Amino acid sequence: MKRSIDVKIASSQEWIDKVLSDFPSFLQDHADCERKASGMASSFVAKYPNRIEIIPDLIDIAIEEMEHFKQVYEVMSAQGIALNHEIQKDVYVNRLMKLARDGREERFLDKLLLASVLECRGAERFKMVADNIQDPNLKSFYKTLWTSEAKHGHVFVTFALHYFSDNVVYNRLETLMNAEAEILQDIPIRAALH
Repeated sequence: MKRSIDVKIASSQEWIDKVLSDFPSFLQDHADCERKASGMASSFVAKYPNRIEIIPDLIDIAIEEMEHFKQVYEVMSAQGIALNHEIQKDVYVNRLMKLARDGREERFLDKLLLASVLECRGAERFKMVADNIQDPNLKSFYKTLWTSEAKHGHVFVTFALHYFSDNVVYNRLETLMNAEAEILQDIPIRAALH
């Protein structure tokens, strides 16, 4: 059974060109994104402690995302790049999160599926970085991250399928993926993951 839906539009050549032209800024944003991803997984545990079927996996994801943050931080440190003093607002993520509906069950489903959307886009973009960056160590690093993000994209859909029917999950995921494509085309391109 398919556990995710592919992104509806590919990231542009303009995006990867922007990233490669200002890789220090991309790394700073990437570090911020890994911290937020760890926090997102932890927040599911805090907000939905009764969803015991997925809590162990959510804890593992939170730890894995924090390990990714540590790895990005090590890359930054080696290059003399400081962390951002403050995590920047992410227009893309904020607009996506506004798509989450009200109602406890609807919101729970949407948050899981939006996590999948974010991970799928992250996987697609990390693959672009891996395919285009010249540094062999960074190429290998982003290839590893690409596979991890793709796995997380599938995992969040699997979580949703624990609690909702296939039809409900995949119809809503299709709607969210279409909305994500519109948002991506509407926001300015910057040297950032989103």
